Amino acid sequence: MKKKDMLESYMKRLSKSKFRSSFHLRKYMIEYIDKVGMQKIRDDAIYFIDKNLATKIENDGHQTPYKNHPVFIAQHATATCCRGCIEKWYKIPVTQPLTQNEKNFILDIIILWIKREYHK
Repeated sequence: MKKKDMLESYMKRLSKSKFRSSFHLRKYMIEYIDKVGMQKIRDDAIYFIDKNLATKIENDGHQTPYKNHPVFIAQHATATCCRGCIEKWYKIPVTQPLTQNEKNFILDIIILWIKREYHK
């Protein structure tokens, strides 16, 4: 399956989840994106993935806030907020560090969600 098709498949599945589909960017988040640009958002997402998801951490399930940054909202919307959700939705085991390909996939789905919300 092509990467684009795989991402679309996950996005469709996520949209059917009442919880995951309840997340949306707030006006102040869109204004923040306008101010800093998508490259900054992408850089922040890379940082958050490396800091909070790359390896198993003790407070898994509690590392991603529910407000204040577009990436945090996107992580909850795309089930990339913690390793437990990543394992449940994407079958990437909690017990192993993320590979670079897995980090790239998580980044891609977060950015895709943000771009869709941003352009609404």
